[in-house]
Amino acid sequence: MWPHAADTLPVPFDPLGPDTVPAGLAYRPPTQPRLLLLDDDPFMLGMQSRMLRSMGYEMVGTVGSADVALSMLMARPGAVDVIICDLNMPGMDGIEFLQKLSARAFRGSVILLSGEGVRIMHTVQKLLTEGQLKILGALEKPAGRKAVRALLDNWVPFVAAGPARAVRRVTEADLHEANRLRQWVLHYQPKVDLSTGALVGTEALVRWNHPEHGLLFPDTFIDKAEECGAIDALTDWVMTEAVQQMVRWHASKLPIQMAINISMDNLRAPGFAQRVATFMSNSCASAQDVTLELTESRLMAPGSVPLESLVRLRMQRFGLSIDDFGTGHSSLAQLRDVPFTELKIDRGFVSGARHNQLIRPILEGSVGIAKRLRMRCVAEGVETEDDWHLLREIGCDHAQGYFVGRPMPSDAMVEWHDSWQSRRKRLIGP
Repeated sequence: MWPHAADTLPVPFDPLGPDTVPAGLAYRPPTQPRLLLLDDDPFMLGMQSRMLRSMGYEMVGTVGSADVALSMLMARPGAVDVIICDLNMPGMDGIEFLQKLSARAFRGSVILLSGEGVRIMHTVQKLLTEGQLKILGALEKPAGRKAVRALLDNWVPFVAAGPARAVRRVTEADLHEANRLRQWVLHYQPKVDLSTGALVGTEALVRWNHPEHGLLFPDTFIDKAEECGAIDALTDWVMTEAVQQMVRWHASKLPIQMAINISMDNLRAPGFAQRVATFMSNSCASAQDVTLELTESRLMAPGSVPLESLVRLRMQRFGLSIDDFGTGHSSLAQLRDVPFTELKIDRGFVSGARHNQLIRPILEGSVGIAKRLRMRCVAEGVETEDDWHLLREIGCDHAQGYFVGRPMPSDAMVEWHDSWQSRRKRLIGP
């Protein structure tokens, strides 16, 4: 049994018991997590364990020393699903304990619970997420029932990953061949109005339908496409396919807008804005229905040629969106110097913001900046109903994320829309 504080209830499970499946029995994931509280304060251990049991969590263990906890978890690494860990402890502190746990490939999840303040906990959380640990979140002592429940609700049982498929290094020749053979495919992620729940647009997201490695995502090929000069042809294909799909949706009485990602390399190319204008004039579509997204971290300080292209595109009535707002190095200068019409808040400032005292003010401030500059505000990375309701409360315009809908092929949009309509009534009302 785990050692536990004298004033806690008896621990109702044995984390040092067998953590393997007996022969002949099928593995069944636990319906609730097995919890381990780690804190050097016996009073806090007792209070937290009683609170968790009163919330219906039956499998709660306690331990007052990081050294003891580490030894026990090394003996039975699969016996605990979630560790609720203090940071400031004598001897081995919480940071060292979790770093060592990460190095030993601990399979469970972690909640930080400390009195060190939100800024320190956020920094520690960022430090630890660079390793192998799954961090569910961080809470200040004493944590309330609702906040703890919200984090534990995000826990999912560990499932061992299958062997990773080796993907060979993408070469310049591969990308030019992909452009020549049109090996690209678009998936579309819906964006909805937070006040009404209505579908207002989609973002076109390119994938590479590789003949050998299957569907590859942009992080595996966009940088290389920019390096080798393949990005212009790729962007032209994306724009052509996305706008044609938008026209088809308009014809089927789905009057939504389209967001298309463009590269700084596109903007540096001579005549890019004119090329886009010519394409749009031949497409039976309106530039006002298309928003071009630029990732902030790639934007940096645009030179005269990209800035001229952006101004020309805006004069043609394209929308301009600054994507992943808050992750770059000169956000406010970019808002001042570039005629953006939309501010897209990075998921890191959206997901779980209600219970994070550090990122919530940044989220609210970003929405406020957009409102004052008369820009549309879009929150990406909306993962939960709690995220959804918070964004409505603070006046954000549009939402995008897995809670609304995952990226999908164009032919799945109608089915998604029918399903969303029933959810919309529940979230918004008739």
